Amino acid sequence: MATSRAGGVAGDRLAEVVAELGPDAEVAECAGPADLDAALDRGHDTLVAAGGDGTLHTLAGALYRRGELASRTVGLIPMGTGNDFARGVGIPLRPVQAARALRAGTTRALDLIVDDTGVVTVNAVHLGTGADSTRAASWLKRWLGPASFPVGGLIAGWAARGYRLRVEADGEVVIGTDHRVLMVGLANGPRIGGGNAILDPDARPDDGRIRLVVSRSRGPAARLVHAVRLHRGTHPMELDVHRRAASVVRVSGEPCAATSDGEIEEGVAARTWRVLPGAWNFVLPAQCDRTSS
Repeated sequence: MATSRAGGVAGDRLAEVVAELGPDAEVAECAGPADLDAALDRGHDTLVAAGGDGTLHTLAGALYRRGELASRTVGLIPMGTGNDFARGVGIPLRPVQAARALRAGTTRALDLIVDDTGVVTVNAVHLGTGADSTRAASWLKRWLGPASFPVGGLIAGWAARGYRLRVEADGEVVIGTDHRVLMVGLANGPRIGGGNAILDPDARPDDGRIRLVVSRSRGPAARLVHAVRLHRGTHPMELDVHRRAASVVRVSGEPCAATSDGEIEEGVAARTWRVLPGAWNFVLPAQCDRTSS
């Protein structure tokens, strides 16, 4: 078993986790792609990521690039700021408890999302204001921690003007460029924003579908109400929110920011995503009869 950790993980916390995982755990510190490839070259069948959504995103991307998604088993010790994927699948947020749950866990085949540039998403994709809020939150994480996500959302939402985007699900146009779009979200798991919001309450990383959520752009007061409902997971009731399940999603139109598991890309004008059903083997807590809540 190999444990890969992100650069910001405290050494004392990691030592407790490694002790809980047992004597066969081998630690590999990965500060970049070369370190990660070297760790993967050691040939361990089970890989445990110690970090947040970004760490898990990087590991999934490397396994996809190497063609090793199906041949490795992955676990997670949540040590990030947001830990949205962990929240969505019921992994304990305290590292030592997560290590105990991992040892007693069961392996499940989970889905991933991949775009036409080869970027793999574990939890969620955002375009428009959702990505703008991630950008704003990234400046605040150092001081606010998980609270940076709702604050970033308020900053981005207040200044939002919307984007003219064409959104298609399995070839059907969901919304065209005659309307401004506040946000486009593709959910593989339900939780976003450090657990402060629910992108799609029905999203599960084992149902073989992408959950698409498109929110229209409206005035400041309506955006504030939308933010509150997003926090509660009741935004699907809004008339200006379009939601459906799909296997393939395409977005094109006015260039905007996009994020994949919190990793930001600027100026995306056209992109296509597809689901990879049961693409990788993941260790989940044994008590989880569902992979999301």
